[in-house]
Amino acid sequence: MTGTLVLAGTPIGDIADAPPRLAAELAGADVIAAEDTRRLRRLTQALDVQPTGRVVSYFEGNESARTPELVEALAGGARVLLVTDAGMPSVSDPGYRLVAAAVEKDIKVTAVPGPSAVLTALALSGLPVDRFCFEGFLPRKAGERLSRLREVAAERRTLVYFEAPHRLDDTLAAMAEVFGTERRAAVCRELTKTYEEVKRGPLGELAAWAAEGVRGEITVVVEGAPEKTEVLDAEELVRRVRVREEAGERRKEAIAAVAADAGVPKREVFDAVVAAKNAARTAP
Repeated sequence: MTGTLVLAGTPIGDIADAPPRLAAELAGADVIAAEDTRRLRRLTQALDVQPTGRVVSYFEGNESARTPELVEALAGGARVLLVTDAGMPSVSDPGYRLVAAAVEKDIKVTAVPGPSAVLTALALSGLPVDRFCFEGFLPRKAGERLSRLREVAAERRTLVYFEAPHRLDDTLAAMAEVFGTERRAAVCRELTKTYEEVKRGPLGELAAWAAEGVRGEITVVVEGAPEKTEVLDAEELVRRVRVREEAGERRKEAIAAVAADAGVPKREVFDAVVAAKNAARTAP
């Protein structure tokens, strides 16, 4: 008889949010795979639990190598509990590889539902929650970050991101550039902790606020692209960019704003402007 893989949600801040089943699973698991064994130790002490099973580390650096070992334990009948630093395993945390490997071997996988920074931030944001998509962390390099944002510039669903505090200002500035400075967003900081804060407003204002420096665990929620009420041809997109430029906006900002207003990718507006410029040069 094979064992069971248990994915357990852990508190994202307030230890009182620990689900009731978590303590029982920590106490009874044959193997506990923890993203950070030191944080696991603090968690078990806070819950007054004494694990009886073997504790092993399971993090990004050893996930690929450790997975076969855990699958072997599961195949032998062990109950393996996977816990990450905060929130649910597999959601921007280790876990997917182990779940996929267990499913392939027809091993039972279950979960102890728990807190999630994604859902908590989404609920607190004040933005539409009926449809959303989780984008995780954006690339660290500026060019790659902009490219990723452009891919979802026309996405209608609410977007949820994780971000490191020291990169938040750059990320919000990039979002304002691609999505438009008026797109609504919420920066959720230190959720469920003592200094919890939710800062809501247009991306342009949030980018200026973040430039002063922000600390803590960050989740960013961004409003989806507005519904396209009309289909604008390239000529109209170029005209709107020109109007904004004549009003004093820089071309890059004008393109981003027109794209956001029209609900089209920024690249579409940029290409239209370039094509119009080239056509003007070659005109007799």
